[in-house]
Amino acid sequence: MNEKANYGNWVPEKALYMLFGAAVLLGVHEHLVEHLDWNGEGRLLDIGCGAAALTVRCAKAFPKAQITAMDYWGAEWNYAKEQCERNAQIEGVADRISFQKGDAAKLDFPDETFDAAVSNFVFHEVRTAKDKRDVVREALRVVKKGGVFSFQDMFSQKALYGDMEQFVRELKAEGISEVHYIGNLEKKLDFIPGFVTTPWMISGMGIIYGKK
Repeated sequence: MNEKANYGNWVPEKALYMLFGAAVLLGVHEHLVEHLDWNGEGRLLDIGCGAAALTVRCAKAFPKAQITAMDYWGAEWNYAKEQCERNAQIEGVADRISFQKGDAAKLDFPDETFDAAVSNFVFHEVRTAKDKRDVVREALRVVKKGGVFSFQDMFSQKALYGDMEQFVRELKAEGISEVHYIGNLEKKLDFIPGFVTTPWMISGMGIIYGKK
């Protein structure tokens, strides 16, 4: 990514960036995109885009895609829509991205609007949803039948998501045709330093991905 773009001041990815640097965060984004089984034709939604680092990564990975990126933003965060727009402009992908403010717990889009959806370490931060599983379901609501998704969050923390294997079964029963879950990514991704698994560091990282 262009060094002039400013991606370093966003939450909830801020901890990853501050602890491990841009290279590790880019690796996390790459992992998410690799699990999005999509041809890149159509519309993609980035939920909780922060400063647009993942949004830009998706725009470059899928050059035919039209991307909508949303975030709550606000004075309490160290980023804004204007920063996102500037970053996209610097990276040369602004013509295919639109940014808008919104609440991940109640997305301002009709059912089945997008061909693909992504989100990176956002769902657990959504304060307007007591049950973080509801944020996942809301994200899936706006994905078209047959569309794809890749979401990374603290899915392996039972205090947030409970039994993820049970949650996967529930999603399938609710009509999601294909759901995969990989837990405890901090122990499995080679580019994440081993000390991250200590209790006072980030732990419980996971990904769910598949097809609606």
